[in-house]
Amino acid sequence: MLFFTQCFGAVLDLIHLRFQHYKAKRVFSAAGQLVCVVNPTHSLKYAPTRCAAAQTSTEQGILPPCHHHEAVHDPQLVPCTCPLFSCPWEGHLEVVVSHLRQTHRINILQGAEIVFLATDMHLPAPTDWIIMHSCLGHQFLLVLRKQEKYEGHPQFFATMMLIGTPTQANNFTYRLELNRNQRRLKWEATPRSILECVDSVISDGDCLVLNTSLAQLFSDNGSLAIGIAITTSKVHSSEAEI
Repeated sequence: MLFFTQCFGAVLDLIHLRFQHYKAKRVFSAAGQLVCVVNPTHSLKYAPTRCAAAQTSTEQGILPPCHHHEAVHDPQLVPCTCPLFSCPWEGHLEVVVSHLRQTHRINILQGAEIVFLATDMHLPAPTDWIIMHSCLGHQFLLVLRKQEKYEGHPQFFATMMLIGTPTQANNFTYRLELNRNQRRLKWEATPRSILECVDSVISDGDCLVLNTSLAQLFSDNGSLAIGIAITTSKVHSSEAEI
């Protein structure tokens, strides 16, 4: 009976996932966009991370403690950029993508325009939805986070980070678009480099920000579809358009 129950639960999960994917394809197939269904993951790292701790120490005028191994630290190494975990991994920028895929099992989707379908938006904060987007010869990390910036008032933050340097990031423009029930909301900006820390981008509010009521307005049965498009740009600007 236990074996049957576990198998039956797995089958139900698979049916639910296929149904969500079918709904998204039905809505967006006319636009020729690829759809990726992204399940939520509760963040495990909301203890101070290295970038958060360093930022706090700097604001307080306190230098981070110096350890012996930091004296010989290779400046070309970057910490793990996955916003879900306090991962101790460090490596060169070129191998960040393989680390995210192999260690953290983050999916990657290719295409100029894709649809990011986040499921189970009702789950309590903090919760993250993450995917990598391969486009124009580069890899981008899309992070959607549900977080309480003020106690009792959860908000949704969506941002696109280039897995590359800030100079490379300035060559692109990304667009996040929500479109449902004859309503459209669009955010267009220059992506930030993954070296700048996702937490800082969300804390600064330099991203698409939705309160709960607005997110519900664009969601469908607890799922939120976000259209993503990335283009190269010569003029670097950041603006929100509704």
